[in-house]
Amino acid sequence: MTLAPQRAVPGSGADRAEPPVALYVHVPFCVARCPYCDFVVLPGAAARGPRNRVADYVDALLAELRLRAPASPVGLRSVYVGGGTPSLLPVADVMRLLDAVDAAFGIADGAEVTLEVNPGRDERGEPRAWREAGVTRLSFGAQSLDASELRALGRRHSPEDVLSAVTDARRAGITSISVDLLYDVPGQSAASWARTLDGALALDADHLSLYALTLDDAVGADHLPLRPGARRWRERARAGQDEDRAADQYALAEDRLAAAGYRHYEISNWARPGHASRHNLAYWWRLPHEAVGPGAHAFDGATRRWNDAAFEPWLAALAAGTLPPGGSEWIDDEAANAERLILGLRLAEGIPVPAAAAPGLAWGIDTGLLEAAGDRLRLTRRGRLLSNEVFARLL
Repeated sequence: MTLAPQRAVPGSGADRAEPPVALYVHVPFCVARCPYCDFVVLPGAAARGPRNRVADYVDALLAELRLRAPASPVGLRSVYVGGGTPSLLPVADVMRLLDAVDAAFGIADGAEVTLEVNPGRDERGEPRAWREAGVTRLSFGAQSLDASELRALGRRHSPEDVLSAVTDARRAGITSISVDLLYDVPGQSAASWARTLDGALALDADHLSLYALTLDDAVGADHLPLRPGARRWRERARAGQDEDRAADQYALAEDRLAAAGYRHYEISNWARPGHASRHNLAYWWRLPHEAVGPGAHAFDGATRRWNDAAFEPWLAALAAGTLPPGGSEWIDDEAANAERLILGLRLAEGIPVPAAAAPGLAWGIDTGLLEAAGDRLRLTRRGRLLSNEVFARLL
């Protein structure tokens, strides 16, 4: 089963609150915080050991699910448990979580249920147990298959750990496996990136996400403040990045993955047939989605809502039986139209040609960053590399 995109017309009345088709669950725990990470993370003692906060977190999460539940089950088509390192959770807690999601929202038959996993041997959990808990898809945060690059990124696993983690997941019967990789990593050569790509193809994963290492500071109540040590690391790392090298790495990935049979369905994502991320497609198609956990973002078709990132206020509010602190923003017709264009252009299918009349797109056509393909308008390869230049003109 796949999600069907919405093709709403600005001002048509289609931008109204709708029940969610997908749910994101944020798990903030990590053994250690990577210096490039901007996600809401609680590392160290909060994640493991006698003073860990896992039990408190799970109780609060179940309370938020009950408070966010619709009046009647909606039959979610995707549940994504991300983080952080969700694979640090005990299997019993993942089972409690998915049971609570089913009770509050309903999980449709054949739904995609994703769990993010760190490949390290003491962080990955047991894939057979994840499958028995109801997980259908594992997403491994490999980031690199080069040992020196992993050390530079502050990762705790080895390339061999990635291979064994994916192999174990396949043997356990996990039906869809995704692997995340980073490029434009300081010290990463063309040769080492090529080796990482070759290694990723040898893993026989169903889905690959390739992201340029981004070192901008995230700000706002839905993000935690950047630590001084991480800021210094980023300043040093930026000096080792190179836009031209990143462009070459991206082009190499496009060629290698296409030759291996992967479909490039979104700027940063490739999949074998039937394995495109349904959950992320819900975001790119602007389908309504719910979200729970500190720092989580939701969208009901008309309004975006977020929880503040701070863990203790989130926990205290839910212990008191109230929704956690956060914010919201109503999306007017102009902003909704810009979102549709930007998110649609991220996808290989592009946007309908009539939408090309929108201000800002003519520049992309004139500069060769956009091209017509039948009755659709899409980014060219150069356009994918410079997509932010196009998107900035649509805002």
